[in-house]
Amino acid sequence: MVPDQTVPATPPSSEPLAEAAPDRKYVENKPPRGLYVRVFIYVIATHVLLAMMSLVVIAANNR
Repeated sequence: MVPDQTVPATPPSSEPLAEAAPDRKYVENKPPRGLYVRVFIYVIATHVLLAMMSLVVIAANNR
């Protein structure tokens, strides 16, 4: 059986923590590198898809 703990293990201190960083607004200046890679893949995939659809249309017109 666990005894009821009425007193906290470490009393809260009234002074602020020394490790607390000052409040700074985070501003991202450049997008992550992965974004460029994904956009590149999407562009290439779209071009390949359009080229294959064009070949299908050309083949259908020649029949």
